[in-house]
Amino acid sequence: MQILINVSTVEKTKEWAIIELQGDLESRIHSDVAGKFIGDLHYSQQKIPILIIGHHILHGKLIPLEKPFAVLEKRKTANLDAGLRENGNKCVYEVKTIVHKKLIFKTRPKPIIANVYAGQA
Repeated sequence: MQILINVSTVEKTKEWAIIELQGDLESRIHSDVAGKFIGDLHYSQQKIPILIIGHHILHGKLIPLEKPFAVLEKRKTANLDAGLRENGNKCVYEVKTIVHKKLIFKTRPKPIIANVYAGQA
């Protein structure tokens, strides 16, 4: 089977990475977290990734991937010579970017505790 991939549209200005979390990520509000806001990703001055999810903080590390991943976007086309037939429609895959790095968060999340001033009694 032949799969046509257009590599001329690779966005070289954006750098993507895979985020790997150990354990389960559950939400009380949404049953499915796909496409939802999860948290904030920051980097320390030493380039250590820090992920803040709710009232928890995770410290991770950035490692290169052994084999890069290609992020593909499937598009339907009207051109009869371009792409494969899928349910009677033509489609072509375009490479959006190549992923070379992975952010790993394998430690348990730590709670963020704010200093609360109780005042004078």
